Amino acid sequence: MRKATFGVSLSVRILSVSLGLMLLVGIDSTAFAQRLMAPGIEVPSETRDLLESKLNMLEVKIEALGKSSDGGVIELIPDVEIFSKAVRSALDYDEFIRNSEFQIAEQLLDQGLSRAAQLEKGLSPWATETGLVVRGYRSRIDDSVQPYGLVIPDGYSVRGHDRYRADVWLHGRDNRLTELKFLHQRQSSPGQFVPKNTFVLHPYGRFCNAFKFAGEVDVFESLEAVKQRYRIDEQRIAIRGFSMGGAGCWHLAVHHPDVWVAAAPGAGFAESAEYLGLWRKESKPTWYQQELWHLYDATDYALNLYHNPTVAYSGEIDKQIQAAQVMAKALEEEGMKLRHVIGPKTAHSYHPLAKKEVASRIDSIVRIGKERIPRHLKFTTWTLRYARSHWIELHGLGQHWRRAKAEGWIQADDQLRLDLTNVTSLTLRFDSGESPFSAGAKPLIRINGTTLQGPAVKSDRSWQVFLAVRDGAWRVVAKFDEAVIQKRPGLQGPIDDAFMDRFILVEPSRPLAKTYAGQWIGNELKRFKHEWRGQFRGQARSVKADQLTEKQIARCNLILWGDPASNSVINAIESKLPIQWDNGRILFAGHVYDGTNIVPSFVYPNPLNPNRYIVINSGFTFRGYGSNATQVPMLPDYAFVDVRTPADQSVPGKIVEAGFFNEHWQSND
Repeated sequence: MRKATFGVSLSVRILSVSLGLMLLVGIDSTAFAQRLMAPGIEVPSETRDLLESKLNMLEVKIEALGKSSDGGVIELIPDVEIFSKAVRSALDYDEFIRNSEFQIAEQLLDQGLSRAAQLEKGLSPWATETGLVVRGYRSRIDDSVQPYGLVIPDGYSVRGHDRYRADVWLHGRDNRLTELKFLHQRQSSPGQFVPKNTFVLHPYGRFCNAFKFAGEVDVFESLEAVKQRYRIDEQRIAIRGFSMGGAGCWHLAVHHPDVWVAAAPGAGFAESAEYLGLWRKESKPTWYQQELWHLYDATDYALNLYHNPTVAYSGEIDKQIQAAQVMAKALEEEGMKLRHVIGPKTAHSYHPLAKKEVASRIDSIVRIGKERIPRHLKFTTWTLRYARSHWIELHGLGQHWRRAKAEGWIQADDQLRLDLTNVTSLTLRFDSGESPFSAGAKPLIRINGTTLQGPAVKSDRSWQVFLAVRDGAWRVVAKFDEAVIQKRPGLQGPIDDAFMDRFILVEPSRPLAKTYAGQWIGNELKRFKHEWRGQFRGQARSVKADQLTEKQIARCNLILWGDPASNSVINAIESKLPIQWDNGRILFAGHVYDGTNIVPSFVYPNPLNPNRYIVINSGFTFRGYGSNATQVPMLPDYAFVDVRTPADQSVPGKIVEAGFFNEHWQSND
């Protein structure tokens, strides 16, 4: 794929001496890191002393519980730790917004101390309560504890056997939704919709990111925690939300169509360009940013609602009616018509009668349940980050950021037909009891005009087959060779993708060079730590390069900072990377850059563990905080940054070259 090159030579203009001195003496990285919420109010000293005292007591108890040999106790510690984290964050990061929150903080600490005391005795009564309950889990991404709220039906009993419907409700935008405020809300109000005999899950979403990036992972991690702890009917899980939550609902509904029985987005946004009016602005997005819109724009994935019954809601005079309107147009292009309930003369809220209609229609869909094995399957994607729907999972694309489409028909006489576009490999999978084919049959697969014979259906009525293009023709293959370096699900880029799974910062173990580049790397590392906590409410784990362990290499995406001279891990793998450092120069695809001024940032399969990523000199790539629609990837697979142009709230410096690696992780030059 083409890349952007702006003809920057090694003798790029020299900035003023004053700016150079500023860089070389060091700039506080947080100067470039926008505070996400207004500074909080002053905490009176007596109040701070009281809260610190109780908080210290709770933290000591949590530490003691962590030494337990009882797995059940360890599993429940996050249900206690959510309270200490909420108050610790508010105290340490100046996040008390109003005086009433001092009392709320004390109440949460008392609640945490009560749970800790109960857990010390092996008790956990909150785990069997009904009504409004707050709980927590430990995220695989960064080991942070994340809270979630539940509305548990009054009739639910842990001793029962029946399974319950669950609705996932995504909250609206609130730049001051700290953990403290979230926990208080989730114990004070059940929310907009509380269907009878239904669990309602309120994910925190890692603050306020429209349930993208780590916020998306939070939805599924909290849902998985609920499914492990309660009897949830997986055929009756609905996704809902309003405003920013409506945007999140559109996103999750189209990208994960086989998870939900129904979707009910209210207001919000469904794409970036039209919603933000970017085409009317003087400064246009770069070509690669426009390509990256295909990651989250729900309009590009409208076809997937073929399997996800959807009821959209908008107020008649709400500007955010635009989301449903653009989705209606996208659905029409796919031969579908959107059910759009409109609240008459209503702005940004639910009209009472329209709200009843939305509830009635969703209830009707849920009663029928999810279609488990569609006999006619339609699926589209633009990236292997979103590669699965029902019994089809894509494994390779002809080219990322071009539309891929798979349409399949289960036919009579143990036959299956597939029409594929921009797909080079995939898996067809039916789990135990799900095969639509006869036991022992070897189904015939007609794929883009080629007829192949699949393996036999197993005695448990499961069936799986791997298909790939080999020598220009479709073949049945024994398996996919994971040792081959190619883009595949979970290893397809761009840079931001590395922060949707477990990662660790690998910091230089030797001093960074005293150059513009070295100073920039140090500042960006500090900035990332600051921004990860602010944007995604976790503490990024880190290790020095010379202390990295085999276990960390096996489990984590490695976020490497520095260069071969300062970071021993980069030095060890440099020969296997597409970018090399050579006596102060940086070499890439025939281009030569001055390493004192230019810093490469890129994502690539880890040569030490090709099932994980490395990222060199980058965190997540959106910067600052405006509309949630601007929180999308801003850099592709690789970029070269001229750091003599100071970073600001939109870019890390001047991007002199950027682009995507091809499907085999190679440069296109």
